[in-house]
Amino acid sequence: MSRATAQVDTGLISPAARDALQTWLDHQRALKGAAENTIEAYRGDVADFLAFMTVHKGDAQGLGALAKITVSEMRAWMARTRGGDVGARSMARKLSAVKAFYRWLSEREGFEPTAVLSTRSPKFQKKLPRPLAVDAARALIECVEIQSDRPWVSARDVAVLTLLWGCGLRISEALALTGSDSPLPEVLRITGKGGKERVVPVLPAARDAVMAYLRLCPHPQAAHAPLFRAIRGGALGARAIAGVMANARMQLGLPATATPHAMRHSFATHLLDAGGDLRAIQELLGHASLSTTQAYTAVDTARLMDVYNRAHPKATG
Repeated sequence: MSRATAQVDTGLISPAARDALQTWLDHQRALKGAAENTIEAYRGDVADFLAFMTVHKGDAQGLGALAKITVSEMRAWMARTRGGDVGARSMARKLSAVKAFYRWLSEREGFEPTAVLSTRSPKFQKKLPRPLAVDAARALIECVEIQSDRPWVSARDVAVLTLLWGCGLRISEALALTGSDSPLPEVLRITGKGGKERVVPVLPAARDAVMAYLRLCPHPQAAHAPLFRAIRGGALGARAIAGVMANARMQLGLPATATPHAMRHSFATHLLDAGGDLRAIQELLGHASLSTTQAYTAVDTARLMDVYNRAHPKATG
């Protein structure tokens, strides 16, 4: 059997290892609140690793054998994976999943997982989000407003982008709103990644944009129906909004990084630039880690130094 097949053939995994993997995934879902997309990514990454070890060592690896994985075997797995055109970022993600599984498995089975946990992740340059300047964000919304020959569609697209920029919503969160959310209240309860709930203030501009769309929308609103509709009345998809923004950024000469998610980046950066508190912005964005918020809030160094020089007690005293 080929190694390519081993990547996806879970029949190569011993029943004990397969059961352990499923138990760990259930643990991640129930106790850690991992999203289903994350669970499936974990499943694929760890199953690929376990299947590789079967092919590499010539026999299905039970829990006892998995406890004896060596550094050289870890290197062999990484070399095979990287040889399959897997980039450094994806390799780091796969290794992280395997380490998390082994950390849990070693505690349950009582073995020393040093060979796995000491394996170094490949280095890669993190792609920092690129927020839009305030003028660019405004120009994008103004451009989107005149793109469609259907006034209600233009109003819809403006409303969605205004929610991303004005409330810091993910595109999936904005499109998950239903008729029961209108008219928009002063604060929205948003269920984000991992089922985490947060409270998001709604700016008057966002509320007005949604109301303008609803007044023009030809499709009847129902409590459980999507708030934002496609042309034929179904749920609006993220791809449609991405296409609208792609057309607008081409007209304005903006870079390819000017995506719907960039509007969310811009929400965070513009709040911090205006003096917002980083912890409060973390809550508004629904980030579990403050470091994630810090990556979003890409205020330039000169601006930060200006704030420091004007506000720090040492500077003003």
